[in-house]
Amino acid sequence: MPKSTLHRFELASMLACLALLWLGTAQAQAQPLDNAVQTETKINNDAAASQERINNLARQTQDLLSEYRAVVREVESLKIYNENLEQVVTDQRNEVESINNQLAGLEETNRGVVPLMLEMIDALGQIIEADIPFRIEERRARVERLSDMMDQAEVTASEKYRRVMEAYQGELEFGRTTEAYSDTLPTTGQTVDFLRVGRTLLVYQTSDQSATGWFNPSTRAFEELPSRYTLEVKKGISIAKNEKAPDLVVLPTPGPEVAE
Repeated sequence: MPKSTLHRFELASMLACLALLWLGTAQAQAQPLDNAVQTETKINNDAAASQERINNLARQTQDLLSEYRAVVREVESLKIYNENLEQVVTDQRNEVESINNQLAGLEETNRGVVPLMLEMIDALGQIIEADIPFRIEERRARVERLSDMMDQAEVTASEKYRRVMEAYQGELEFGRTTEAYSDTLPTTGQTVDFLRVGRTLLVYQTSDQSATGWFNPSTRAFEELPSRYTLEVKKGISIAKNEKAPDLVVLPTPGPEVAE
């Protein structure tokens, strides 16, 4: 073998040895590096898992805190409600006690008021019978209804008193008003037009003006009037019905001694 060729072969062998030596060294160095990477990866995975557990615990803690605060608010609300309810119950108890006391006093009041109302109804009937007989049946019926009402248990004492006073008020109003109305003349049964002036005068007239009369408080009877009152009574009835403007009307009026 030539010397140059031998030299090249030795050089190639040396390079091959160096390559094998480097490869072995690289492999030897790569093994710890892989172990380090795996360890780092495991550490990172464990850290992520730990963080997830921490996050879950934090969320659970927050949920428990929210529930606790909600329970505290509910307890406070129930406490306020119970305090208010206790005040309401106390007030109701006082109200019941007051009502019971009033009812006890009302029974005593009724024992004094009921006889008074009976007397007032009886007196009202006497007033109507002694008065001029305008709307007589209507007013008598009112007194009869009041008498029947006093025997009705479903009507309270206050309502009975109110109706009795209402009847008296109505009678008082008659003394301040004037009206014209149609009704039956007791003496003949004929329908006539009546003219009432307060509680002082009651005159009547037929629709054809053929008969004109008045209730004479002295004799307590219906009597015919002279013909000179025919137009005056007709005029007065028209004014009371708002068919004519108010004007002076000459009508028969009982004297003071008769009115007494």
